[in-house]
Amino acid sequence: MTYVVTENCIRCKFMDCVEVCPVDCFYAGENFLVINPDECIDCGVCEPECPAEAIVPDSDDRAAAWAEINASYSAKWPNITRKGTPPADADAWKDKPGKKDMLSPEPHKD
Repeated sequence: MTYVVTENCIRCKFMDCVEVCPVDCFYAGENFLVINPDECIDCGVCEPECPAEAIVPDSDDRAAAWAEINASYSAKWPNITRKGTPPADADAWKDKPGKKDMLSPEPHKD
């Protein structure tokens, strides 16, 4: 089992989860984070840290549509090990549904 980042993260990208991950399995896109399923050890410490409640176990029904997205982008995007600055409007996007089309395929740029 692994954990999966879902749609709620898009345009929020708070990154609180990154700081607590003991195996550094988060990868950063321009406006979204993903978890590498081959690196995640299923410890679950990231899930309660996410203010947007965007992280769920892969056994959760909400994870099904996002598991492949996490696996695919974690192979393309840079690894992130420290919390960065979330977008200025992250709180405004936190609870908005229907953000999947806003997911940028671009990697995070420093």
